Amino acid sequence: MARRSYRGSDIEVSFDLDVCIHATECVRGLPAVFDRDRRPWILPDGATADEVVAVIDRCPSGALQYERLGGTAAASPSATVTVTPLEDGPVVVQGEFVLRHEDGTEQTLRRAALCRCGHSNNKPFCDSSHREFAFQAPGTSTTDAAPAPQRTDESA
Repeated sequence: MARRSYRGSDIEVSFDLDVCIHATECVRGLPAVFDRDRRPWILPDGATADEVVAVIDRCPSGALQYERLGGTAAASPSATVTVTPLEDGPVVVQGEFVLRHEDGTEQTLRRAALCRCGHSNNKPFCDSSHREFAFQAPGTSTTDAAPAPQRTDESA
């Protein structure tokens, strides 16, 4: 599935189902904006741009991204890269980094949830297959995971 965009008056939100790990940070954080039972499921004007940014910054996979509209200055991405294994799940990488794929292509990302169970059909990204295979490994619980670095534009 290709990345889809949802434009509001102050912010444009984009979503890529192929990299979503269904952590539900969005749905729990702003149900007025993110509602899986509604079409379209993302309504960026359901909250302030700052509230939308705060929730998207908690998306561990990078499936949700945003771009502020109207000339708001973009914050610089964090120079620090963190790698956090989630308990019984993927490895979450946060901060600007380059991901080199098997075929040699490179992609600059600011967040990603990378498979560590070996069962993903979307490697190197997690597709939540670890749940189906009852993968177990130590790590940080999703409620204790650090929030993503702050920024206002993510178009990688």
